[in-house]
Amino acid sequence: MIPTRTFSRRSLLKSGGALVINFGAAAVVPRYMLGQTPSPSGPARPHPVAREVDSFLAIHEDGTATIFTSHVDIGTGINTVYRQIAAEELDIPVERFTVIQGDTGTTPNHGGTGGSSGVPRAGADIRQAAATARMALLERASAELKCETSQLTISAGEVRPVDGGKGISVGSLVGGKRFDLKVDANAPLKDRAKYTVVGKPILRTDVPPKCTGRQVYIQDLRVPGMFHGRVIRPDTIGAQLVAVDEASIRSIPDVRIVRVENFLGVVSSNEWAAIRAASELKTTWSQGQPLPLSDGLERAMKAAASEHEQPAIERGDAPTTLSTAAKQLTASYYWPFQSHASLGPSCVIADVKDSATTLWSSTQDTFGLRSLLAKLFNIPVETLQVNYLDGSGSYGSNGAYDAAADAVLLSRAAGKPVRLQWMRRDELAWDPKGPAQLLELRGGLDEEGKIVAWESKASGFTGPQWTSSLLGPSAAGMSSAPEHGGGVPVTQNLDPPYPVPNLRVTSRGLSNTPIRLSNLRAPGKMGNVFAVESFTDELASAAAVDAVAFRRRGLTDPRALAVIDRAAAMIDWQPHPSPNKQISQTTAGKDGLLMGRGFAYVHYKQAESYTGLAMEVAVDRARGKVMVRRVACAHDCGLIMNPDGLRNQVEGNIMQALSRTLHEEVALDGTHVTSVDWSSYPILRFPEAPAIQVALLDHPDQPPFGAGEAAGTPVPAALANAIFDATGVRLRTVPFTAVRLRTAFS
Repeated sequence: MIPTRTFSRRSLLKSGGALVINFGAAAVVPRYMLGQTPSPSGPARPHPVAREVDSFLAIHEDGTATIFTSHVDIGTGINTVYRQIAAEELDIPVERFTVIQGDTGTTPNHGGTGGSSGVPRAGADIRQAAATARMALLERASAELKCETSQLTISAGEVRPVDGGKGISVGSLVGGKRFDLKVDANAPLKDRAKYTVVGKPILRTDVPPKCTGRQVYIQDLRVPGMFHGRVIRPDTIGAQLVAVDEASIRSIPDVRIVRVENFLGVVSSNEWAAIRAASELKTTWSQGQPLPLSDGLERAMKAAASEHEQPAIERGDAPTTLSTAAKQLTASYYWPFQSHASLGPSCVIADVKDSATTLWSSTQDTFGLRSLLAKLFNIPVETLQVNYLDGSGSYGSNGAYDAAADAVLLSRAAGKPVRLQWMRRDELAWDPKGPAQLLELRGGLDEEGKIVAWESKASGFTGPQWTSSLLGPSAAGMSSAPEHGGGVPVTQNLDPPYPVPNLRVTSRGLSNTPIRLSNLRAPGKMGNVFAVESFTDELASAAAVDAVAFRRRGLTDPRALAVIDRAAAMIDWQPHPSPNKQISQTTAGKDGLLMGRGFAYVHYKQAESYTGLAMEVAVDRARGKVMVRRVACAHDCGLIMNPDGLRNQVEGNIMQALSRTLHEEVALDGTHVTSVDWSSYPILRFPEAPAIQVALLDHPDQPPFGAGEAAGTPVPAALANAIFDATGVRLRTVPFTAVRLRTAFS
């Protein structure tokens, strides 16, 4: 009989104590791949500060250069853009640059990755640091070459006189030494008219290894002497651990059980042994918290009491004008809970020692993760390092934070590095979800069919948020009670981008849900644009006006008009009131499919990128099947950094948005999350991929904005509008599953 010891939260924080049960050690030890370690060569970098040039850039003796940034490349190709930005300002060939990203020991903390901030924020910081470094290089060369800085230029990594003559390489000027300069906010930037690198389709260096299976992802990483870990969780949220039958896995060698209050895990030097132990360990749990039912959640949200309601936008007198409008429309739209559904489940390696703690993670915010773990585990932040390594998809705050806390708990208890790998069921059942949204809209038209009044109301759950309710620490009794309020549903893009004299936008926070909430790509805006652009089509149909012409009314922003017109031209839009009965009837007579076209437009956050999107679909009413045939997208994010990378981003946005619109919904049966595999939580398959045509509208005179989110937001509405155009049936609830479609068509 193995003795059981009980540890309090206080003793755990002090000593890392936990119940650790050892079974016989197995002889099999898996081969490992050494984790990345800092280069031993060169002078040690001091703790980076975001105001210092040396925090962002290092130029080496051989003329190569390194960029340091806390923003990470999660598959978007942003590291290539950072290389282009620095190469442009410094006139050092782009192929000489490498990027160190998300390493809390060597990079400055200038924000995490998200909100399409990679170019406008991190890129701007790197550009200004490079511009400051350029001035310093010219000044140092001026002393070496004995001429004024105005008589010098930099080309191909060499400072030389403008009129010709002997030059000096940047490596000779500063290689191996520090700049010791603060970033100068007034350092002159290169004239955009003289750009030779920014705006060019520079190839990404990460694509070849990803396409040939040589890319090292966090799931591939191994470090010497590590254990593999798995966590055992209850079937229901909030259940308490009543009993553990250690004898149930006594036949599996080389396994240790780790228990801290309601946190339960296993570790082993053999991964298969850990997987078996997690699956076969017999446990008893108390009853958990009730969950809502997926079916009827929209109605339940509408009937739920408000925790708080507040206006976001007030202009004119929308309620009064609506009551006297010539035509009045009301509609409700629903966006479901969705998972991040990363193709590779969350994985973290943690190595907890008395002197220092090191983690390898695919989190989008290594500094944010470091701060949170330091606080939760009472670890001095200066002794905790988080290193970024690619994961297979994230799209916001998936299970990476939770997996990191799990790994720290297991490593601290076991006294060895632990590679904690979630399983598919863990990822889909336990990742924090993108919130469900209920969107209620009212609109009024005058006698000429123009919008005179508009009301939008967003209702959604306000908590708990993932950062305050990490699974492992919560189960171990270490974190404070989850936050159940204080937030409000997102209202960005819930106001129409068209001229409306009387407008009211409000948000309604509902009582808390046991389901943890987090950011999922284009958080809130995906559902908001779905509602606004679907309702815009409903108003156009009520006015018997073509959908594109209706959107153009009153718009004066030339960039808005340009993306609308370009997308319409790309798909050969034929003006018509929707639904288009002539096309539907003609096509249906040939092959039984109804054809339709839909349109949607967004000015992202009403301040960033512009996107016009047209879509062509074929609908099989009998089978409840929608086939997206073509998508035409016109995209304007200002100055284009890399057209090839941007096109990839836009296409990927569109594909993922189609998946979220056609298939994805977290299924709840009142007790459990039941969508825990690719059958119960399906995503878009290759045969469903449509032809996508993208037009990139470049504006070199305008600020650059990110492209990681905007292009996906008009997709759901364009799809719903195309289905309505083909069938006359309006879909207001996502996803557009076959069952839902057949019900609507019947």
